[in-house]
Amino acid sequence: MKINNNFDVILSIDPGLVSCGFSVLKKQGENVFLLEYGVLKMRSSQSVPDRLGQFYTFCQEKISLYQINCLALETPFLGKNASSFLKLGYLRGVLYLISNLNNLRLLEFSPCEVKSTLTGYGFAQKEQVARFLMKLFPTISASTKLDATDALAVGLCCAMRSF
Repeated sequence: MKINNNFDVILSIDPGLVSCGFSVLKKQGENVFLLEYGVLKMRSSQSVPDRLGQFYTFCQEKISLYQINCLALETPFLGKNASSFLKLGYLRGVLYLISNLNNLRLLEFSPCEVKSTLTGYGFAQKEQVARFLMKLFPTISASTKLDATDALAVGLCCAMRSF
C-alpha cells in the first residue's frame, strides 16, 4: 500500500516497556531518508496498562505526523525471562492493532535477517550494526542508545528488502 506512487514511510519499533526504540524512514525510489529516530522512555513505576496507552498514543502521533504506511518489527525470540517475553507481546499486540486500525502494512524480520541485510553477517553484534548505521546516516551519534539503532536497523532492513 502506497501513500504516493513514489515513496513509502516506515515506522520501525524496537519494543520495550521502559525503553522503546523507534525510527521513521522515507524510501523514495532507491533512496532512504532518516526522518526521525530515538527512544520513547516510560517509567517503570507506571502500570503496564498506562505504559501501553502511552505507547499507543506515541505510535499514533508518529503515524499521523509522518503519514506512515508501513510498520516494521523484529520477530521476537524467547530469552531467559518468560515474563519479559510476555510483556513484549503486549506491545506487539498494540502494534498489530495499530496496523489494522490504520490500514498499515506490517512486516517482520528476524534478528539474523536484519543483521545479514545490513552487515552481511547474520550474527553481527549490535555495536557493529550501530557503527554501520552511523556511517550511513551521519546524524547518528556514538551516544545513540542501542534501542534506537536496533529500531533503525529493522526499518532499514525493511526498506532494503520489501519494496
